[in-house]
Amino acid sequence: MEEVIATYDLTRSFGTFTAVNKLNLSVKRGEIYGFLGPNGAGKSTAIRMLCGILQPTSGNGRILGYDLLAEAERIKQNIGYMSQKFSLYDDLSVEENLNFYAGVYEVPYKEMRARVAEMVAMAGLTGREKEVAANLSGGWKQRLALGCAIISRPSLVFLDEPTSGVSPTSRRMFFNIIRDMADNGITVMVTTHFMDEAERCNRIAFISGGRMIAVDTPENLKKQSIQGYLVELAVPDAPELVDRIGALPYVRECNIHGPLLHILLADERNTADIRALTGAEPKPITPSLEDVFVTLAKQQREGEQSCAG
Repeated sequence: MEEVIATYDLTRSFGTFTAVNKLNLSVKRGEIYGFLGPNGAGKSTAIRMLCGILQPTSGNGRILGYDLLAEAERIKQNIGYMSQKFSLYDDLSVEENLNFYAGVYEVPYKEMRARVAEMVAMAGLTGREKEVAANLSGGWKQRLALGCAIISRPSLVFLDEPTSGVSPTSRRMFFNIIRDMADNGITVMVTTHFMDEAERCNRIAFISGGRMIAVDTPENLKKQSIQGYLVELAVPDAPELVDRIGALPYVRECNIHGPLLHILLADERNTADIRALTGAEPKPITPSLEDVFVTLAKQQREGEQSCAG
């Protein structure tokens, strides 16, 4: 399968701070490739480099066959890019926003009307073409912004936290559109901190501290990344118990998940000890992607500490 994104030790520093550290990516045509990590992990900096917006400090890559260093302008002309800060013009109508971005992306005039109609239909805004963007809810604005970003029919689309601030229903509808795009051969690279969205990606790359710490399918990550017996515990004083339980010799990790504790035990037999300690019944669970990320990030921190020591 054709490689659409390939990077080689891609690095970006700001003074003495390294935001992205030797990033190596390989993304295939038609993939939905999730890019996950905490705030400040380097996701947006990486996306800006891949889009040709930000010059790498070192390393290189090829995007749609174009050299990342020498052909940044060609890359910009052939991709779609949308972030949570994507600029719609609130005083323009749905149709006027799309016409404006069609001009920005140099859509041929003779194709413009058909492209605008196509994006209106994709966004589910048929019949609302004359409505000003300011009157749209967050979810509708989000889909209109996507239409503006892909009106040139790019074969590669970067979506940087595109679903922040919209309802779960709107997020699901948005990802249905992304799935349709991928089914039609469009490659989508999306950064997100929503694990339900990550589950719908073909592959996921976890980034922490500017470094890639894992990349695989969601299922493989959940199967292979966590070694031990994971249980969920419902206790009324969960925050007060985290450190106490985490310090036990047979507990590998203990983390808060909403009102619950997720505890990674060395062995299934240790559930009796947890039951005796807390008076609550430990419930065996399948690891979530959030559990995977917590585990991977902890392993990375411990590895860095051992190297420093």
